[in-house]
Amino acid sequence: MIHDRGGKRVIAKERDLLELIGKFGSLDVTVIGDAMLDNYMDGEAARMCREAPVPVVDLLETVDRAGGAANTAANVAALGANVRFVGVVGDDTYGRRLLRTIEEAGLYPGDLIVARGRETLSKCRLVANNQLIARIDSGDTQDVDEETEARLVATLAQALSGSDLLIISDYGYGTVTSNVVATLGRLLKHYELPVVVDSKFPERYRELGVTAVKPNYGEVIRLLGLASQPDGRAAQLEPYEEKLLELTGARMVAATLDKEGALIIERDAPSYRTYSDPMPNSHATGAGDTYTAALALALAADADAPTAAECAAAAARIVVSTSGTTVCEQQELLAALSLREKATELGPLLEALREAHDQGKRIVFTNGCFDILHRGHVTYLSKAKSLGDVLVVAVNSDEQVRDQKGPGRPINSLEDRMSVLAGLSCVDFVVPFFEPTPARLIEQVKPHIFVKGGAYTESTLPEAPVAGRLGGRIELLPYLSGQSTTGIVERIRNGSNGSAKAPGGAG
Repeated sequence: MIHDRGGKRVIAKERDLLELIGKFGSLDVTVIGDAMLDNYMDGEAARMCREAPVPVVDLLETVDRAGGAANTAANVAALGANVRFVGVVGDDTYGRRLLRTIEEAGLYPGDLIVARGRETLSKCRLVANNQLIARIDSGDTQDVDEETEARLVATLAQALSGSDLLIISDYGYGTVTSNVVATLGRLLKHYELPVVVDSKFPERYRELGVTAVKPNYGEVIRLLGLASQPDGRAAQLEPYEEKLLELTGARMVAATLDKEGALIIERDAPSYRTYSDPMPNSHATGAGDTYTAALALALAADADAPTAAECAAAAARIVVSTSGTTVCEQQELLAALSLREKATELGPLLEALREAHDQGKRIVFTNGCFDILHRGHVTYLSKAKSLGDVLVVAVNSDEQVRDQKGPGRPINSLEDRMSVLAGLSCVDFVVPFFEPTPARLIEQVKPHIFVKGGAYTESTLPEAPVAGRLGGRIELLPYLSGQSTTGIVERIRNGSNGSAKAPGGAG
């Protein structure tokens, strides 16, 4: 978790992350948006059809799941919060199935408006041998009628009166009409609560001044008038960060970039990257809903943007590990953020890196004390990761930190420092070292790129000779101005409000 201490953002230890997620249970959340029924017809295909060159699928199972905004609400509930889901279903078979599915997901169906004569949105997926064969969409996508809209607005106003958070999940399918948006603008003047928007058209909410918007890559490039590209998406968007904030009116933009993770843009702060592992598209169904739910809950629980983004990225990784629309349970997120799996000993690390070398991946290496991990470190490590494919972070032992920083350091033990680093999506491996410099470790890792932060030059960098001899490139990245562990510690000890700036440092 990243929070303010003495005016500086600090990533706290694992117990604070657990405390953050524990706060979810005290939140009352309203979700409004387009409810859909996601239906999966799973079977096996072992022969071809005589009538046409298509497989014959022997159906084994049919499963209904909450989709669209209903999936967002289901994820909010699964993560432990109290949810009121405001939406619309038709008075048809799909509507009745969706209401039943919503109840099974632990949601109260009483805030859903049943619209007479409206066909419920549904997406039916035919899957054979774990391969998606076809998707059949049906249902009304035009704006709801005036009567339904009036009932929707009344329900929304009542729900907001007791809410700590509003999530808008707008797929553009007629639930969140222009009148509903205008009504929200009036209602939100009376309630001070975070508002997170996941919409195909995030610019619709510009005048609301929302807390955050979560567009995907396609929505971002449409908004900016850019062409789609398969790779280098974060770099493509970086020149347009201020424009995205202006166009959406949001204080924060979390642009999800598929296999490239997400780019987090804030006003008056450096952008931040989270990273993800490539997954089949069939595993990505509903991952955006999960991401939105976790991001919004973390922000409502007072996490800052990088922490909320890491929490959301962890939740999304959980759901993309399985196929189909699904939810992230609170216990799964707690386990994912236990922060142990990347911390490793030398033997397993070198074995993993040999495989990475064989795959042609670029290894990036950096080292430091990382005692109290502040935003300067986080931004630095995210930038280091962007230089290659695999980021290895070597951490000074407690004894070496004492030798460098004095008898009062480290504040956090080696185990705690490694655990917190492992919680960052940009970090692939964390390993300790017990010597004055990591020169011998660099010999073994053989990084393609050696990165160091702070005020070093190649001539003053102790590790430069060995990195150069191995043919690795040396990159020197400055820390953020005013970000220093030593300065933070002094302000904590002196009870300062953090107004004084300390010089940047590795801490």
